[in-house]
Amino acid sequence: QVQLVESGGGLVQPGETLRLTCVASGLSFSNYVMSWYRQAPGKERELVAAIARRGTTVNYADSVKGRFTISRDDAEKTVFLQMNLLKPEDTAVYYCNALWALPGRRDEYWGQGTHVTVSS
Repeated sequence: QVQLVESGGGLVQPGETLRLTCVASGLSFSNYVMSWYRQAPGKERELVAAIARRGTTVNYADSVKGRFTISRDDAEKTVFLQMNLLKPEDTAVYYCNALWALPGRRDEYWGQGTHVTVSS
């Protein structure tokens, strides 16, 4: 059974920092592209950051470039999202995503989400 368990969310003030953690189990973690998505109230889910296998490539939404950093530890089956200089518009539920896409095969899993609220 595959599980992605996020943690690290909370309530912070603008300019502060949070570090989200997603621990995976039940899958060959190193084969998966790992991503963080977020969904704000009344908005569609959007990609925040993604990291390829072995961390060879990372991508960020324009809105978080220079503030957020995604990283992974394949030995611990964990992906992180370091969030600095948080803004009220970063308020959302953050979801961990694991994706392994090959011709004719697509394995994708989601975590349950962790809430991030940025407010003064």
